[in-house]
Amino acid sequence: MAETIQNFLTEYYSIAIPLSILINIIISLLGVIPSIFLTAINIQLFGVTNGTIISIAGEALGAIISFYIYRIGLQKFTHDKVNKYPKVERLLYVQGREAFLLVLSFRLIPFIPSSIVTLFAALGKMSLLSFSIASTIGKIPALLIEVYSAYQVMNGTNEAKWIVTIAGCIGLYYLWKKWRKK
Repeated sequence: MAETIQNFLTEYYSIAIPLSILINIIISLLGVIPSIFLTAINIQLFGVTNGTIISIAGEALGAIISFYIYRIGLQKFTHDKVNKYPKVERLLYVQGREAFLLVLSFRLIPFIPSSIVTLFAALGKMSLLSFSIASTIGKIPALLIEVYSAYQVMNGTNEAKWIVTIAGCIGLYYLWKKWRKK
């Protein structure tokens, strides 16, 4: 899939930036596909600095659009997910500064899926503007780590690639074991 997207963006390079942002929005809406492959493609096509800026823009717009769509269309269908994430459930009942700080802090925690934070914030009482600012600020540090990791894998030594591969396999094994328990 990554190769297909990279070829597509390369073929339509003159409009590759808005296309990349659109793909990032789709990834955010789906909520299950990690965006690191698109970050890596952005770095390859546009360089580290521009690729990072494009990825931040895409992730921010993806979160904002997902928030809006979740708020208007999914509220009645998603309340069954509330019980699975009790810590994030607080987002349903907070407003103002507390909601802002919760979204910001949840974005900084890599173990909470981005789509879950967006969903709970959308189902709660938080304003779109407050969510947009907190979410974007919170995504930047995580995205910078993602950019660094992708860059190191693409340009790093074989040892770095092996370490990332082994860590990824351990992570997948952990998720598989956790999923099997359910």
